[in-house]
Amino acid sequence: MPEAAAPGAPEPAGDTGPAAILGRQAARESAARTYATSLPIVPVRARGMMIEGADGRRYLDCLTGAGSLALGHNHPVVLEAIRAVLDSGAPLHTLDLATPVKDAFTTALFETLPPELADHARVQFCGPAGTDAVEAAVKLVRTATGRGGLLAFTGAYHGMTSAALAVTADTEARSAAGGADSGVTRLPYPYDYRCPFGVGGTQGARLATRWTTSLLDDPKGGIQPPAGMIVEPVQGEGGVIPAPDAWLRDMRRVTAERGIPLIADEVQTGVGRTGTFWGVDHAGVVPDVMVLSKAIGGSLPLAVIVYREELDVWRPGAHAGTFRGNQLAMAAGTATLRYVAANNLAHRADVLGARMTTRLRGLAAHYPGIGDVRGRGLMIGVELVDAEADRDEYGALPAAPRLAAAVRAEALRRGLIVELGGRHSAVVRLLPPLTITDEQAEAVLDRLSDAIAAAERTTHRSTT
Repeated sequence: MPEAAAPGAPEPAGDTGPAAILGRQAARESAARTYATSLPIVPVRARGMMIEGADGRRYLDCLTGAGSLALGHNHPVVLEAIRAVLDSGAPLHTLDLATPVKDAFTTALFETLPPELADHARVQFCGPAGTDAVEAAVKLVRTATGRGGLLAFTGAYHGMTSAALAVTADTEARSAAGGADSGVTRLPYPYDYRCPFGVGGTQGARLATRWTTSLLDDPKGGIQPPAGMIVEPVQGEGGVIPAPDAWLRDMRRVTAERGIPLIADEVQTGVGRTGTFWGVDHAGVVPDVMVLSKAIGGSLPLAVIVYREELDVWRPGAHAGTFRGNQLAMAAGTATLRYVAANNLAHRADVLGARMTTRLRGLAAHYPGIGDVRGRGLMIGVELVDAEADRDEYGALPAAPRLAAAVRAEALRRGLIVELGGRHSAVVRLLPPLTITDEQAEAVLDRLSDAIAAAERTTHRSTT
């Protein structure tokens, strides 16, 4: 007779094949899961930008933890840093106590910041996700200014907690979470391909600035006095839309003249991703607050805000979080920050990203479903459109979410992991690691090109 399991012991997993694991996930996990529904794979090994599934198939990963893996999977310098902490016997959980590991991380971080900010900055460790840091940034500026309003932008994404959702522009996400706008005023973000003013380019960005200043200066504009403005240097979930440099400088000028703290959400754009170390560096803008997460933890959960010292009016305990002392993440983050800086990977992202973007734009001549290609560095978006529909009065074609979903599926069949974003989930997003080789970049483009061709054939057949 088999021996009974000890009380509380986990049941055997049974079949450990990929189909069985995916089946158990579907049966056990929340309907809110995201990547798992569109990418039905079971990763078991990974190195660099390569992932191997439990079925033995290998994939080029252009999602990389939603951009959190600046050096790709299991980079040797990251693994070495983690092992060093484990082997040292140092505590892994330290709340907000000072440790040599934390001191090394903050030193490495401050070395990368715009000098004007780094010379007079404070850092607050938050909960382990970017949305926690957004919450902290909002609380910070409201406390420092005594005001309650917030300025945010169309297309924005800042997280899934209360204040982060309030400044996020996705109405479906906000309503599903029961989130109120909490005094948020939504401003137009320049979007060349679908300019809200119908003109695009420099003129569209100037009109966006004009709209902002008009609302702020109109005594009957209906704006709650703003505690801060939060902006992404490149909108990621919004569809990979870079902020024009001149417009971002305008936002810095507009906020500075009116005493409104400027918050830069660098969760996805930071640590070399866009071709400079921080996204704001392109425009030479120094914000009052920077929200940092994803890549700064070197693949492990870590989030901080860095801000001007004059905003540091919090009392002890005003913002806390049990897991803000993750020593392994700080060690991995230090290794990542220093490796990116020492190897000039931001410049590498700039050069290779421009090359990839140029080739993708060349594909538009062959694939009518490509409406626009844009991005900065290794943060690239391909907006897919319905080429058989009528253009609007400004010359743009409607978004094609079915085509985009088909491209994602066809890419996966070809061993390429991509995800979607944008207003109608019609933008294919590429977020490869900064360590991607020239050969891997060519393979990504070849597989994506084949996927677009196959998806266009499939969707065309299904509509005829």
